Formats: sequence, C-alpha cells, structure tokens
Amino acid sequence: MTRLSVNINKVATLRNARGGNVPNVLQVALDCERFGADGITVHPRPDERHIRYSDVRELRPLLRTEFNIEGYPCESFIDLVLEVCPDQVTLVPDPPGVLTSNAGWDTVTHQDFLREVIGTFKAKGIRVSLFVEADPVMVEHAAKAGADRVELYTEPYANEYPANPAEAIRPFVAAAEKAKELGLGLNAGHDLSLENLGYLCQEIPFLDEVSIGHALIADALYLGLEETIHRYHSLVQQN
Repeated sequence: MTRLSVNINKVATLRNARGGNVPNVLQVALDCERFGADGITVHPRPDERHIRYSDVRELRPLLRTEFNIEGYPCESFIDLVLEVCPDQVTLVPDPPGVLTSNAGWDTVTHQDFLREVIGTFKAKGIRVSLFVEADPVMVEHAAKAGADRVELYTEPYANEYPANPAEAIRPFVAAAEKAKELGLGLNAGHDLSLENLGYLCQEIPFLDEVSIGHALIADALYLGLEETIHRYHSLVQQN
C-alpha cells in the first residue's frame, strides 16, 4: 500500500518570508499527521531558506508517523541526520544554491561516494533512499551502492502526462520493475499532483511512498489542508 509523505518545505518558506512563527511549521506537520498523512518530509538546505536545522531537531520527538529527511550529503547535513536519526534519509544530488531538485544521482559516476555515505547512515539504522531518474542502469547502481530504496524523480512524467500519459509513464514503469527485481523499495516524488498522481499509482501499484509538497500546499490554499490531504491520500490508496 502506497504511503503519502507530505513535504512541508513550502510552509516554512511562507513563515520565513515575514519572520516570526506564522504559519507554525511544527503545528502544520502535526496537523498533516492528524489529517491522514503517513509521513512528513523535510529538505533542509545549508542556507536554511525554508526548513531550518532547528525545525528538524524540534520535529523529531513530536512526529508519530514516518520522518523523512532529504538533502545533499554535505558534512552539516550528514551530522544533522546522524543526530536526529529519522526513519529515512533521501539523498539528492543538489548543489547548495539550486532552487529545487532537478536531477537524479548518476549512481555510476558517484558510486564510491554514495556507498560510503549510505554505509554511514545504515550503521545508525537509518533507511537510505537515493533520488534517481527513470533509468534502470541508475537503479541498478543504486542497489550496488547499498541503498534500501530509490525515489524516482517524476518531473519528466509530470511534464509529459497531460499530452500522453501512457508514454509519460513508460520509462518509470521500466525503472520501477528494475527496482522490484533487485529487491529495492520504491518511492517517487517531484511535481506530483491531484492530476497525475492517480495514474502513477495505478501503473506502478507497488510504490512504497510518494513525497509531495509544492502542489499539495498550493491546493490547500483553495481546498483547505485537511480536504487536500484526504484527496491525495485517496489517490494513493485506490489500489
């Protein structure tokens, strides 16, 4: 059964725009859980332009669902994750100044680096997922690096979906089947929405988790947070 993890970065972006504590990021995370989210995702960056390292520390003892921290494994990020010990860490290849995640790992080129970092986290009992593009070769080398899961980078799927859903999903099904064959868990995220999420889950029914932030928070402006989470959750539960 696919789980819905809500990324609350955009809530922190809104808070940081004015300073203070409105909206209250911690309370929103707890409300997401109360409204049915299966997990909470945060992506702290070194400049703390949205989620702050202090948010991550404060969230850990409060959450009752799965806590997923994603980010580039720089020294400060690694130290934070080892201190907090979330349920899952998702490693992304973002350089420090990038606006948002826009590519998956080249797991061939960075094999040695990823194996070392993954080993560090797994030694602390933290499940490790690698953010990869829909390429069976990248999935295969994620497994060789020791990852527990891969997260498929779904922006290309979301971009192509309106014009041709069947063609949009094709490479993702192939990558997903490779992950399944190798015994890897399977997550997905980036630009998933109420429009395209249902078809993704229908065509890849063995997805473990989807992580959704931007579209979900945008929808909540019109629908309200509780109704929005219910709608997204119903799509991941339809199978």
